Amino acid sequence: MFARNRFLFLVVVGGAVLAVLSFSLQFLNLIPTSPMLDEGLRAKSRKRVFPVHHTQEPDPVFEAYSYCNTPNRTEQAWEGHSPADYKLLSVHVMIRHGDRYPLYSIPKTRRPSIDCTLSASRQPSHPLLDSFINHMGQGTRGHWEAQLGSISRLPNHSVCEMGELTQTGVVQHLRNGQLLQRAYKHHSLLPSDWSPRQVWIETTGKSRTLQSGMAFLYGFLPDFDWTKVTVHHQWSTLFCGSACECPARSKYLEEEQRRQYRLRVADSNLERTFIDMARTLGVLTRQLRAANPIDSLLCHLCHGLPFPCVSGGDGGSGGCLTVAQFAVIRQQQLDDEVDRRRFGAYRKYAILAMYPYLNRTANKMERVARANEEGRQPRLGGEEVFTLSSGHDVTIAPLLSALGLEEAKFPRFAARIVFEMWKSPPTTQGQVGEVFIRVLYNGEDVTFHTAFCHPSDRHINQPLCPLKNFLTFVRKDIFSIVNATSYKDACYKLS
Repeated sequence: MFARNRFLFLVVVGGAVLAVLSFSLQFLNLIPTSPMLDEGLRAKSRKRVFPVHHTQEPDPVFEAYSYCNTPNRTEQAWEGHSPADYKLLSVHVMIRHGDRYPLYSIPKTRRPSIDCTLSASRQPSHPLLDSFINHMGQGTRGHWEAQLGSISRLPNHSVCEMGELTQTGVVQHLRNGQLLQRAYKHHSLLPSDWSPRQVWIETTGKSRTLQSGMAFLYGFLPDFDWTKVTVHHQWSTLFCGSACECPARSKYLEEEQRRQYRLRVADSNLERTFIDMARTLGVLTRQLRAANPIDSLLCHLCHGLPFPCVSGGDGGSGGCLTVAQFAVIRQQQLDDEVDRRRFGAYRKYAILAMYPYLNRTANKMERVARANEEGRQPRLGGEEVFTLSSGHDVTIAPLLSALGLEEAKFPRFAARIVFEMWKSPPTTQGQVGEVFIRVLYNGEDVTFHTAFCHPSDRHINQPLCPLKNFLTFVRKDIFSIVNATSYKDACYKLS
């Protein structure tokens, strides 16, 4: 059984690169915009992404490989691309933590054997890994909000603890940070002598988010000055700060959870698969369900490990869990994403969940835009022009939905959403430049798929989305989806 299981893995691994390509082609129609079509664009080719409908079902195992986000391929990032002579004013980044060890273990099986210490001699690695490790050793020179001070800045267990960031996860975010560093290095986003006021770093209280944030920051600002850095704590995965109380949000979440439950129990193929798996392991089906086996199986898949096997006896038939069983569970997750969009409760939950973060981001952007108006005296220490927020899948997923990007796939490990703010140059008639926003998801420009900027809003002479569209959406239009006029109205209007 071990040999057969390993053979199945080799077949799947052999298609991993094809999987990523297949994912991109199925869901993204890449249309380059050449300088000949858009006057003033940089000579480099650009891409915009437009979802296209398709009839072929995605392969659930190939989909899982895109979720793993293994850092073994060249990735093109479209951050930093703008029309010529536009000025980059600010960048706001929300990330999901990198690859982690499972949060659950499958009953009666051995936990995956993964080393969570860091070593540049072990793959996957990164040219910055050694210097990153050394730099984190100086972290006591930084400023940490009290709740974060006791958390290790590096994963450090030779046998990973549950939920611990792996070396793969660190490398994923070193790459992410470096991608953006290269994307923005010619735009003078941060001066070489940047001030503490210009950079904002925040994370939830989990080691995997704090460590992911530090890896990203080091890739973005190698050898940064610790004395300039303050790391802020967000107690909620929704980054809602002091505005987290919202009864209606809880109501919509409960509706969404009931929908998920109904869909699961109606899936007879899923039920048969859990029964077969439980019989192999010699456990009750409900015990296996409670262990959320997909979490551990994804870890095996992402790290190229054989699926767990058990010997017979102790109430079980023995044998190995299989890729086919994994595919059934994964397919149910994909079906759930489709049904979630159809039902609609999740979108309402997402809007109320992420409004505080979006409103805070909108306010920061507006302050920076005003500071860049003609004739304004610069503020001492500058404005906050770079924000990094390190969260979870339950942060990224509702943020995507709230923005209207419901066709986007579930956030992979080390997923990133980037908000860029740009200012156009003055016109030849002397008119002042306008301020625009771009939104990117995992390096792809998705601005004109958001709820506040549609393809019809895009013009040859204005290839970006006006910031005012985003501000109006966050402060007014977003509430129409929940039949309200304000956040307070939406949260306490339970009828």
